[in-house]
Amino acid sequence: MRRDTRPYIIKRLDLLFQRWYAERFLRPQFERLGTGCLFMKPWHVEIFGGPVILGDYAHVIAAPDKKVRLTVWSNLGGQGRIIIGNYSLLCPGVRISAGQDISIGDSCMMAQGAFITDSDWHGIYDRSLSVGQSAPVRIGDNVWIGDSAMVCKGVTIGENSIVGAGSVVLKDVAPNVIVGGNPASVLKSLDPECIMKTRADWLAHPDVLAAEFDEIDRHLMEGNTWFGWFRSLLWPGNQD
Repeated sequence: MRRDTRPYIIKRLDLLFQRWYAERFLRPQFERLGTGCLFMKPWHVEIFGGPVILGDYAHVIAAPDKKVRLTVWSNLGGQGRIIIGNYSLLCPGVRISAGQDISIGDSCMMAQGAFITDSDWHGIYDRSLSVGQSAPVRIGDNVWIGDSAMVCKGVTIGENSIVGAGSVVLKDVAPNVIVGGNPASVLKSLDPECIMKTRADWLAHPDVLAAEFDEIDRHLMEGNTWFGWFRSLLWPGNQD
């Protein structure tokens, strides 16, 4: 569809249902789920093992063909964990798999298909090992992991840095740089004179932001009718 043809009330009910679903079925699976978290299509979010901690005002976007998967599978007697900070963004297809310890800071963004892992998931010589070699992953505040990028075991990424789309990060990344390639290397440094605005800044007043988005929805949907919505479902046209 080219636009949302639903009446405004239907979208509001849909959003309320998604919030209810996340509270009813996802919250119990987290060790801690912060306040103000927003899940889009929460039934396509999969959590396996634990503990998994997700901070305040996180946004998680899932899709039928690109589920978000947070997995802890450890051979350390229950010591594996995933910690994701406040104001984070997880886009469709993000996978985070921990055999030991993955820690992600505040205001981090993980684009579609990004994969973060702290383990080989099989032994190099003993392929029967279910986890293999593991080493903790540390990602600092305000890091952006690009589309389909991979962050491998033992890596530390410094604050504000960007991992380019499709990159494979095998070694530590300094703060305030852009890396890309396979294996990833530094492409440029960020300009220290430029003011950095983070997701924490953007979400500093969540109630005001929610009201602004609601006003936009009302404006965009004010002409939508029940008849038009049903018609678009049964006999969609090229303007739907």
